Amino acid sequence: MEGFLDQVDPLNSRQFYIAVKRLADSLSYGTDRSPFLGAGVEYFQSRPYEIGDSIKSIDWRVTARTRKLFVKEYETPKRMPCYLLIDTSASMTISSQAKSKYGLALQVAGGIALACLDRISPVGILGVGERDLRISPSLSRDQIMQWLIRLRKFRYDERTTVGRRISELDSSVSHRALVIVFSDLHDPTALPALKQFNQFHDCVVLQFRDPAESELRGSGFLRAREAETGNRFVTHGRRQWLDQETIEQELKRGGIDHLVIETDQPFVHKLRQFFASRDVFSRGSR
Repeated sequence: MEGFLDQVDPLNSRQFYIAVKRLADSLSYGTDRSPFLGAGVEYFQSRPYEIGDSIKSIDWRVTARTRKLFVKEYETPKRMPCYLLIDTSASMTISSQAKSKYGLALQVAGGIALACLDRISPVGILGVGERDLRISPSLSRDQIMQWLIRLRKFRYDERTTVGRRISELDSSVSHRALVIVFSDLHDPTALPALKQFNQFHDCVVLQFRDPAESELRGSGFLRAREAETGNRFVTHGRRQWLDQETIEQELKRGGIDHLVIETDQPFVHKLRQFFASRDVFSRGSR
């Protein structure tokens, strides 16, 4: 598409797939139940044996305790769709490191997508920049990976639309859904929309941050240009697009799990611990 530029990323398509596959394996490693919406059947209750019941379903522990035949009943968990909301705006692509916030977000999104698909949980993709990117929840690994690879091309002039896209999704999704937001949260309308969405759905925010954003603190007055609009302005080093403390407090008040991923620091273990500790992923499969 005209006006799009390839992301500065040394990984080709095959290497990108290998990287996200390793991340998916790490997220699921050592768990009998994936934190991404377990599939299959789950134990529901035990009841007295009836003629015709399979002997394979006998609950031997209850039978031994009561001295009467009991069988186990199972239920198929509802598979809650997972939407990946990826911020494609210009501020995500500007970087002081070899890997931009945008490049890292795509890698993490890919790993989470494969982890969900491994557990038969449909995955959808929604762009929260200015591009009209909407992929309905699908179980097709090839389709999801093709779109993630295509997303490695970006524009330098896109504005963020996190708040608006979340509000649109909230009005269009009728059943409970899991939404994972990949953004630097430079959109001031994002927090109210996220808190509203989380009242009826399950929302997770992965915030990506470049070290240069923290280094601006206390640096006095400086001239700057906003990446998404091109507007020049004079600001103070202590000024941020959204104060980090406010972001953390508002998301906590909204009951939204939130993880900050720094582009210059290891993140895999931190990410795995974050998802492993989330009770809501286990609840979502029931």
